[in-house]
Amino acid sequence: MAKTNYLNNKDILLEIHKSKMSFCWVKSQNHYDFDIIVNHTDEIDNQAIETARINKAQKLKEVNYKSAVAEYDGPANKKPRQKEFIVDPDSFALEELTFRVMDFDHIPDEPGRKNNPKNIAETKAKLNFLPFKHYAYKDDELIEVARSHWSGGPKSGKFDLTKGTITPKLGHMFLKLVERYSQRANWRGYTYVDEMRGQALVQLAQIGLQFNEAKSDNPFAYYTAAITNSFTRVLNIEKRNQNIRDDLLIEAGQLPSFTRQIKHEEEVKAQRELAKQENTNLDESI
Repeated sequence: MAKTNYLNNKDILLEIHKSKMSFCWVKSQNHYDFDIIVNHTDEIDNQAIETARINKAQKLKEVNYKSAVAEYDGPANKKPRQKEFIVDPDSFALEELTFRVMDFDHIPDEPGRKNNPKNIAETKAKLNFLPFKHYAYKDDELIEVARSHWSGGPKSGKFDLTKGTITPKLGHMFLKLVERYSQRANWRGYTYVDEMRGQALVQLAQIGLQFNEAKSDNPFAYYTAAITNSFTRVLNIEKRNQNIRDDLLIEAGQLPSFTRQIKHEEEVKAQRELAKQENTNLDESI
């Protein structure tokens, strides 16, 4: 039986993109998707244009192949193959390409947000993800066609942090990620695993869109690391609280938790073994 992935990076990336674009002003749906990410418009050169064409062709091939497979209802040996949907990158006109440019220019300043700002982001309003603009060519001129964290047109609109939201599907992915992670053998036995799940979901809601597609195409690893940190944070807090409870019980002349008792017995055993080994070494030297 074929193995089925309950989540994959392509699906997660798609929902991240949809979620981010819900916070954006977009001039035309033709430029809703981006073909390449650059840091400045100066980087949009012939090489970047060629890469954008290749990326667009690859995306279109995957979309057409996936659609054909979903509609196919014939024998397995004749099902569609990816090579049948190869798209020539040169078939795209320059005007069809969309360039995502990482840009803080439209984000309002917020002096004093950080005492010692280390980068431009810390001098601007706090955002849920890195801001950007989409650009496209029209009559050989590069024009802005989309802007993040914005309502209305580029001239008549305004900065807006509230218009968008994560998609329901991305939220469901967060739930599934946390649930599956909590079932791992090293976590599922804890009585406060529900608190771990809750903390992890709060963390994902806060940082979920901060994933940077320009640096990685593996959001699964990014989210898993965030979940691990959340679970570990709750574990450390609970251990610290348990130590305080045990200390109070011991001071009151009561037995501490079973975990503390086992730990004490192991420490005593280790000390006895060490003393026994030292006596053996002393006898041999004599």
